[in-house]
This record gives sequence, C-alpha cells and structure tokens, in this order.
Amino acid sequence: MYLIRRAQAKDIDLMLKLAKMVHFINLPADKEIITEKVQRSRISFRAVARGEETLEIAGDRSAVGQSPLFVFVIEDTSTGNALGCSMVVSKMGGPDHPNIAFDLTRREFFSKDLQMGTTQVTAKLIADTSSPTEIGGLILGPSFRRHPARLGKQISLIRFHFIGAHRRHFADTVLAEMMAPITPDGRNTLWEFLGRRFINLSYSEADKFCQHSREFMLNLLPREEIYLSLLPPEARALVGEVGPDTMPARRMLESLGFAYNGRIDPFDGGPHLNANTDDIELVRDTFTAPLAGAGEGASMQHTGFVSSFNEDGEFRAMYSSFERNGTESISLPAETISMLETREGDDIACTPIDLGVRPSYVGELRDTKTAP
Repeated sequence: MYLIRRAQAKDIDLMLKLAKMVHFINLPADKEIITEKVQRSRISFRAVARGEETLEIAGDRSAVGQSPLFVFVIEDTSTGNALGCSMVVSKMGGPDHPNIAFDLTRREFFSKDLQMGTTQVTAKLIADTSSPTEIGGLILGPSFRRHPARLGKQISLIRFHFIGAHRRHFADTVLAEMMAPITPDGRNTLWEFLGRRFINLSYSEADKFCQHSREFMLNLLPREEIYLSLLPPEARALVGEVGPDTMPARRMLESLGFAYNGRIDPFDGGPHLNANTDDIELVRDTFTAPLAGAGEGASMQHTGFVSSFNEDGEFRAMYSSFERNGTESISLPAETISMLETREGDDIACTPIDLGVRPSYVGELRDTKTAP
C-alpha cells in the first residue's frame, strides 16, 4: 500500500538524497534547510488542525512570522520508506518578504525612414506582495517514476486535495515556479550572463542564500528594463523554458488550468505558472463527510483521495475507492480505514479523481489470494 502523510524527522535523509538528484528552487540539497522545513511543516499541520490562523499561535517561536508550509511524503507501507515528496506554502511572500520575478514585456519599434521594425522583449524586476499559495518541492525517487500506481501523480495532486479540504487557509491564486534547464554541474546559463553580472555569487550560492533573505536581489539587481536581445542566444533560449525533468510537471499543471503569466524566475529564467484556486477542479470538488463505516472496496463506484486529520496534525491520505451515501456520509474499504487510523463518525476529506489505476490495496489483496 501507499500512504501519503506529513513529513517526519525520519524522512530528512531521504529528502536530502532526493534533493541532490534534481536542483530545486524551494528544496535545496541542504540538510539544515530541509530539517527546518520539516519542523515548520509539523507546526503548520498542527496549527491548521486546531483551527489556528498563524504559526505564532502554534507555540514555536522559530516559526513566528512565517507562512504555514506543508510537506507531504508518499510511503511504501510494506517498508515504511518514503519514496517522494511535495510541498505547498499557504501564502508565499508579502510586504516584508515579496516574491521576486522578472516581468516580460514585448515592445514594438518601427522606423519610417527604413520602413522596417523590430520586436524586443524586456525584463523588469518586480516585487509581488500579493502572497499567493505556492506549490513546489515535487520529486519522486527515480526507480518509482512511471510506476503503475501513478505515484508521481499521487504525491503531486495531494496538495490540491489538502487545499480543497482546508480552503480558508490558502490564497485565491496558486503559483508554481518551474525550474529552467540546469547544466550537469549545477549551473544555469541565464544566471551566468545576467544575474551574476550584478550579484557575484554562483547560481547555487545565490539560490541557497535566497532561502533566508531576498533583500539582496532587490538591492543588487537593476530596476530598469533589461533588453534580452543584449544577451547571448544560448541565454535567451532559456527564458520561460523548463528542463526535461520538469516538463511532465508543467504539462500536468497546465492540464489542471495553470497558465504561464509572463513572469520568470530572476535566477534561471524558469516560467511562473498561475491558476485561480477555485477554478482548479480538484480543489472545487473536494468535500468532507463523516465516515459511515466499511464497505467492499471492489464494489465501490468511485475512486479518489481520502484523508484523515486529527487535532495533533497527523495527516494521512490514500488513493482509494469509496462510496457516497447520498450527501450525508461516505463508506471506505476496511483496509483504507485501517491505514487512515480513523473510525466511524470521523470526518473524512474526499477528492473524486480517477488516476486510471486500481487503488493499491486491491492489487495486494489479489496477490495475497492467488499466492501459492
């Protein structure tokens, strides 16, 4: 079976190993930063479970002033090992910690005397204080990609299930900052020809420092428009593009209604994708209902994410079959109820979705019955 839960201290080493495989803007390969994120996530889950609005109320001074962050892992319950992770920040940035981006503008120029014109694209630094919800940190171990149980989709889409189940804690816009192509040695061509001309740090050094403060970008990057035609072709080619490992994630988000908004990351030129939170079908279709009891999984008509959430912030979710009993309650297979550690009468969040595969326990039960 595959269980999706909140990240725990025991997952830190695995998350560090995964982060070293793929460069991330918001999940750098740094044990101290990952540990801080897992701790902040634990506080955030607990605060939401108790109905608290800010992390200050959660009783940990290290979290004061930070927006709630939720880190999910998908676990193989037969081994207890985490296979991948994803994360969502409830409200990213704000007046004291804005999101920094380059806003691209297409400008037309024409000479009457020459009877010819040109089109130029300019980039202008902006500080966005609108505090959108931000998703990121999605990675799955290489050996589990293209898994029959669609593990990558499960750990990615669970974020929208959680947003839908706790909608008031999230913003009206969801932002995804996509990774641009990175060289095998961890460099980015756009940074080398643009950002590093103003900030004398390597790409990885600047990215790591950005985890703590963005002040240096606002004060060192130019505020005037930059004409991208002044950059070498190999740098311009990266603007708004994603690397091959990121392309599947971009396509999936676009299928959910996300769209490129004309803004790029000031470090690597990766595109920013946006969606209105309430226009995302998975968010809109999520509902909560009390558990009526156990049913026969194979005969249930629906599939989707189901989750339990106790007052200590223990979040547990599965892709499972389920049955709606009118609009008043739902029934779940006994195996799912056991994995969610829930019981009759408890509230269950549910997001209908068909991943095109059988829920994991169905195959396992079949294998058990036919084993010699």
